[in-house]
Amino acid sequence: MLATQVLLDRAGFSPGEIDGKGGANTQRAIDAYEREMRTRVSDAVAAATDAATIQYTITAEDAATPVVSAIPEDMMAQAKLPRLHYTSLLEMLGERFHASPVLLRRLNPRLRLAAGEQIEVPNVRVVAAAESKPVPGIVVRVSKGESTLTVRDSAGKVVLHAPVTSGSEHDPLPIGDWTVTGVSRSPTFNYNPDLFWDADPSHAKAKIPPGPNNPVGVVWIDISKPHYGIHGTPDPRTVGHTTSHGCVRLTNWDALRLAAMVAKGTKVEFVE
Repeated sequence: MLATQVLLDRAGFSPGEIDGKGGANTQRAIDAYEREMRTRVSDAVAAATDAATIQYTITAEDAATPVVSAIPEDMMAQAKLPRLHYTSLLEMLGERFHASPVLLRRLNPRLRLAAGEQIEVPNVRVVAAAESKPVPGIVVRVSKGESTLTVRDSAGKVVLHAPVTSGSEHDPLPIGDWTVTGVSRSPTFNYNPDLFWDADPSHAKAKIPPGPNNPVGVVWIDISKPHYGIHGTPDPRTVGHTTSHGCVRLTNWDALRLAAMVAKGTKVEFVE
């Protein structure tokens, strides 16, 4: 299953957080891959020449990653922090290599998280936070029923498929045709409790500082529907499984992949 998830991720058919176990997100990725590629994933895995995991050396820069002991759940408490850092180096490495922290510990039972240490990680393509290679003519489609986001190029080829969380009974996905109006990396989240049905009545408007544990993750893709966007998340385990407040939530790494492709004016379709 680990080899399957890595192959899917490398091919642009994201299984979400790689955990070596599989599940609904992985099955959706398998189905999409087999429809698009017209070949069985099991055959592709058997024929793959790239290893599912590689050795990575933790750098001094990695080891110096700023961390905080915990991120408070309360928005007002978050607003008081200077930045919403990772809570551990393990969390950072998991996000970089699209993997659950539990999987990284399973792959590295003697993990020390020290500079110079060699560890085994999933062999995924890491997207730099600032990477930007807009693809002309692409269309981003979010399916409410399938909990997926699919990007097709001008020839109709799938260039990205990923699991998403999109809306809830209280905040349904705004079905319709929209366009991208801008991309904000490492965004500050403008929290407005009036827009959240479940907000604490004592809350006021606040600016939530940037960082990987920001409520909208490491990137916000604004669309022409006011107050809505496509964004990352501080908790990749929840993508495809829990509800959101109307917006479209991906893992941080899938949000970065999408952000690198889109530009102002990119078409976005929200469908049932």
